[in-house]
Amino acid sequence: MLGDKILSMLKDEISQIEYDRYIKNLSYDTESSKVDLAVFNAPNPFIANWVKTKYSKKLSQLFELETGIETAVEIRIKKQKIAKTKEAAPKEQQPSSTSTKINPTYTFENFVVGSSNQFAYTAAHRVAEKPGQVYNPLFIYGGVGLGKTHLLHAIGNFNIPKNKTIIYATIEQFMNDFTYHLRQKTIEKFREKYRKCDILLIDDIQFLSGKEGTQEEFFHTFNELHTEGKQIVLTSDQPPKRIAGLEERLKSRFEWGLIADIQPPELETKIAIIKKKCELNGITLSDEIINYLAANMDSNIREIEGVILKLNAYSSLVNQQITMELARNVLNEQKREQQKEISLKEIVDIVASELNIKPSEIKSKSRNRQIVNARRMVIYLARNLTPNSMPQLAQFFGMKDHTSVSHAMKKVKELIEKDANFKLKIDELIHKIKHTRSEEL
Repeated sequence: MLGDKILSMLKDEISQIEYDRYIKNLSYDTESSKVDLAVFNAPNPFIANWVKTKYSKKLSQLFELETGIETAVEIRIKKQKIAKTKEAAPKEQQPSSTSTKINPTYTFENFVVGSSNQFAYTAAHRVAEKPGQVYNPLFIYGGVGLGKTHLLHAIGNFNIPKNKTIIYATIEQFMNDFTYHLRQKTIEKFREKYRKCDILLIDDIQFLSGKEGTQEEFFHTFNELHTEGKQIVLTSDQPPKRIAGLEERLKSRFEWGLIADIQPPELETKIAIIKKKCELNGITLSDEIINYLAANMDSNIREIEGVILKLNAYSSLVNQQITMELARNVLNEQKREQQKEISLKEIVDIVASELNIKPSEIKSKSRNRQIVNARRMVIYLARNLTPNSMPQLAQFFGMKDHTSVSHAMKKVKELIEKDANFKLKIDELIHKIKHTRSEEL
């Protein structure tokens, strides 16, 4: 069967641990699949989300390599035959533990601890052991890719076997959920979900800024959970006091418990992280290569793992050991790809959507204040997120020369330094641009 063959091909390119834990549980759906669509069924949402996030693109490439046809890949959750009888089952037989999108690979055991994250790790572990009893809320903050989300999921994974009701969501998911139920006039269902859990894990709370209606709802959700002794854990890219556009009463409550920060890992911790990622993925790297990667990569742990997996894939495809030369080539390619993967059109479209103007207006000659401001924001974002030079940006916007681009950059930088709300908006746009791109890949 074609689907089984593709999974076998993937097995040769990934670690045995990942294959046994996730890929082995997939089944190819011949009835739903078509010439240009491959459908796999997963036994539960955890495996489905994990495979979709990490390997759907790779599976698509393998199908195209095997058949010569560009093939989309879908990962669906296998329907349970007992679903119809679930409602009639005795209440005591139904598991009361509920979790949402908890990544089973993010545990305390595989979190690499160093001086940069020791405090946050210890606090998270204590909260996992005694939810609602210590450090409530726990507020973890730090830069992108440093392990905040890992600790959230680790708390969830620690408590799933304890029959706890766990809710994990990004603040964006919380807001979307709230808006949907508000429109459907089913707000009680929303409150039943978020206010009746034992542990509430919320990621990227800084994006609650400026959302007055949702802040009101989250305030009451927080109060009810806290009063009932339920655990709340929040993450952000900055401490509560520095989140612009957040109500003071929320900032105050976020500081009731413990605030723990995660700093970029020092060299020794980055080396330990690379070794741990290699161990988990069944990849062997020499100490020389590990030290090279640690010294030449940024602190984003997800990007570090991406390079390790790419090294292993290249090694498997060409059937050769991972050498220092290969490591240098892959790292250089990774840096080039990071710059190329975001297009100017994507940035224009997202900024236009956020500011409620037309994309064509941003590229126009209009001197309307709102449009000029949007154009400057696009230029700033494009300069920082793409490899385009100032002359290239000038050409894209039909400007006379690069001095206009330089002027726009200067204006945005000045606003970022002076206006906390404007800085937050830029940070939010960067997040949305990168998030949109990661979903497409």
